[in-house]
Amino acid sequence: MLDICNLKKSFGGVTATDDVSLKVEAGELHAIIGPNGAGKTTLIAQLSGDLAPDTGRIVFNGRNITSVPTHRRSHYGLARSFQITSVFMGMSVIDNVSLAVQAHDGHSFRFWDHAATQASLRKPAMEILQKVGLAGRAGAIASAMSHGERRQLEIAMALATNPTFLLLDEPMAGMGIEESAAMIEILKSLKGDKTILLVEHDMDAVFALADRISVLVYGRIIATGKPGDIRKNKAVRNAYLGEA
Repeated sequence: MLDICNLKKSFGGVTATDDVSLKVEAGELHAIIGPNGAGKTTLIAQLSGDLAPDTGRIVFNGRNITSVPTHRRSHYGLARSFQITSVFMGMSVIDNVSLAVQAHDGHSFRFWDHAATQASLRKPAMEILQKVGLAGRAGAIASAMSHGERRQLEIAMALATNPTFLLLDEPMAGMGIEESAAMIEILKSLKGDKTILLVEHDMDAVFALADRISVLVYGRIIATGKPGDIRKNKAVRNAYLGEA
């Protein structure tokens, strides 16, 4: 579904992604792990269109999207969550999701309609909130939610664009044990239905969720394989996981 070929991105003298090549199969949850500064977020930003690569190619569902703008990638079925929560804090939970549904509707002039009054927006928004466990919080203002709930809301907003492929950048960052467990269950429920590329530091979550794992160190992928193979890989243990 996603074919990344020789992707390179530098910032001055720092090479953030260095000749990265990777294939993600339809329906799999593929995790990217690695130490801070390895280039994980830079890679996600290039895949979503927020950063243009210096060289290389990104092919999504057989279509070369390397130079395609972010909004067009969204219509092709790519959706991204961010390392830092990105929601409209002054709006209610359901208004956040309704607006995401509306923005993906394809009729730009309707953006000025009031999302809160349209059943065609509210109904799918409530269905999505049910999926991520926030139906009971639909009327809450985003600023009054816990950090974990905002992360769930961000997943809901990504799902509102009706994606086939989710790019998730550390969805469990800053969460406590219970919140992380809830997010793991949400991602498990999406497996198979959505193809997911997951960047995450929570190794318990990664090994519980991933079908395959790629390890990024200093901008280069040093290993790709099933969780058991990655756990036993000596180069990966030395570079990131540690012997324990």
